[in-house]
Amino acid sequence: MAWVVLIVAGVLETVWAVALEASKGFSRLVPSLVFVVALALSMGGLAYAMRSIPLGTGYAVWVGIGAVGTALYGMAAMGDSVSAARITCLVLIVAGVVGLKALH
Repeated sequence: MAWVVLIVAGVLETVWAVALEASKGFSRLVPSLVFVVALALSMGGLAYAMRSIPLGTGYAVWVGIGAVGTALYGMAAMGDSVSAARITCLVLIVAGVVGLKALH
């Protein structure tokens, strides 16, 4: 169950990162509220998961999911550049996250 919660928390990291950008420096109410709620749920999920997942593994997986999700969102919806090198780097992050899970 801790791994499911950790994965959801990582996805919520992407949500709060996107909402933070959309809030335009907390000048827009709805994205600011989404940021606060997603951040609290993401951190809460990380804290819960770390009850049974080691610190280094849990944090690295959480950050990896959030980083890859945010980068993919940026490429798909925000016009961030897409290149073979960027995709390769994201695949390497995913491989690292899967490796940490496999070694747990």
